[in-house]
Amino acid sequence: MTRSPHLLRVALFATIFTTATAYAATPDAAKTRTYIDKAWTTLTRSQDQCNALTDPKIVGHPVLYVPAEMKVPPALADIGKRCGVDIHPLPRVIQQLGDIDATRLPAQGLLYLPHPYVVPGGFFNEMYGWDSYFIVLGLAADQRGKLARDMVDNALFEVEHYGAVLNANRTYYLSRSQPPFLTAMMATVLDDPDAFASDAERNTWLANAYPLAVRNHDVWTREEHRAGDTGLARYYDLGDGPVLEAQNSDDFYVKVIKWLRAHPKDDPGYLLKGAQRPDDAEAARLARESCDVRASKVCLGNWYDGYRLTADYYHGDRAMRESGYDTNFHFGPFGGSTHHYASVDLNSLLYRYELDLAAFAKRLGNTKDAERWTAAAATRKQAMDKYLWRAEDGMYRDYDFVAGKPSPTPYLNTYYPLWAGAASPRQAEAVRGKLPVFERRGGLSMDNQPAGVQWNDPFGWAPTNWLAIKGLDDYGFHDDARRLAGKFTATVDRGLADDGTIREKYNMAKGNADVRVSAGYSENVIGFGWTNGVYLKLQEILQKNAPAQKQRATGTAP
Repeated sequence: MTRSPHLLRVALFATIFTTATAYAATPDAAKTRTYIDKAWTTLTRSQDQCNALTDPKIVGHPVLYVPAEMKVPPALADIGKRCGVDIHPLPRVIQQLGDIDATRLPAQGLLYLPHPYVVPGGFFNEMYGWDSYFIVLGLAADQRGKLARDMVDNALFEVEHYGAVLNANRTYYLSRSQPPFLTAMMATVLDDPDAFASDAERNTWLANAYPLAVRNHDVWTREEHRAGDTGLARYYDLGDGPVLEAQNSDDFYVKVIKWLRAHPKDDPGYLLKGAQRPDDAEAARLARESCDVRASKVCLGNWYDGYRLTADYYHGDRAMRESGYDTNFHFGPFGGSTHHYASVDLNSLLYRYELDLAAFAKRLGNTKDAERWTAAAATRKQAMDKYLWRAEDGMYRDYDFVAGKPSPTPYLNTYYPLWAGAASPRQAEAVRGKLPVFERRGGLSMDNQPAGVQWNDPFGWAPTNWLAIKGLDDYGFHDDARRLAGKFTATVDRGLADDGTIREKYNMAKGNADVRVSAGYSENVIGFGWTNGVYLKLQEILQKNAPAQKQRATGTAP
């Protein structure tokens, strides 16, 4: 009887795992691996499936939009009838991100993608910008190269037809992207032997993908994304006012106002006085200084105790969502000052992105482009060293270019430059020495500032743990990488043993999935795509040390 390749991998994983007890001593790892193996199927969507078209975040009849320049294929029209979904073209061809104001669409809906993709899970039922990188890593590690390539091709389709790799493929995300991992995704599938039938196909694919990757980089050098005159980038959403997906939320913005009213000394200036039912004159003022109460029911409802939120706060809120750190108190209360910062994470990612573009250009024989991208990366590193590196702290710190000063508190993104290769050996050694600031029983916490929100202490996430651990490993701090990989994978194992699920985020202090947040998504979503992918990659780090551990355990080590 022939066993399936996936079952063989599960059995092999269990065998290898028993030799890695020094770093991941839990009997549940094989169960976690089995869960992940099944989850790839349950989390995969394609737009010929009715369940791919639903959106728990929006109330209304489901709509699927296709690019304005694309004719609706007959098969897609049939799906619309079968699933009860309206299919419409977008109102215009998109030349760059933000060309379409989603508030002017008759209804919000899903944006068409041509290939299957893996969703995070729960109410995140679409393909997300930065989640997809960690999912692609996991798919490649699990020998699912075809699906990994499908996801990268979808991201490239977004750049070509929607202006950028989007926050996710919904119309209400047409004004913002997410952390730029596109070239890292491309590099992953280019290195995957299962993703292409031949080297000729691989090279042709890269030749077609490269200009789209360049176009996606252009998003981050637009004026809107410039962090003042620092030469660095910031997160910035091209829309205004409250986000459209908040229309079905649990009064998030009202909770922000209530918190700020209860903590007036901590208000950076996010509040302004305003009537609950403004007259026409005040409505016109609020449209300039806050949001348009006549055009948005969410805006109108964002009132408490005589106060509303400023337009600048809404820009910060939108930028926070582009950063992926929604919600945090590191970039101001509720992340409301995110757009005031040149962040360590974004600029590290762009440094790596520029080096990737240089490598792609060289591979394609375009020496001039390769030199240009290498120079761009070098210029960015100089700016990072000037504005983001704090020698006195031994850490990278986000830089508030509006106030002209670094963030007063540490954040786990200080390890991103190691993943990107932007740190010098001296800088990497210093940052490595700051692990006690973040390290807990269950892995790496986001910071040491408990705030009760998702992206602060004591909570930790698969992507930030992976980037820090991979960066440490790349700089030669192998023992630290293995110790931390063991902690985080054991946390995932314990969570699954407790309730049979893998989750979006974890409690690093407790080393389990007990996450109770005061702001952000109150649900610890089940799935979960990026946790699955990171778990597999962390096991690779653990397995590198397995033979030596086995020798020590049996007394055969030299």
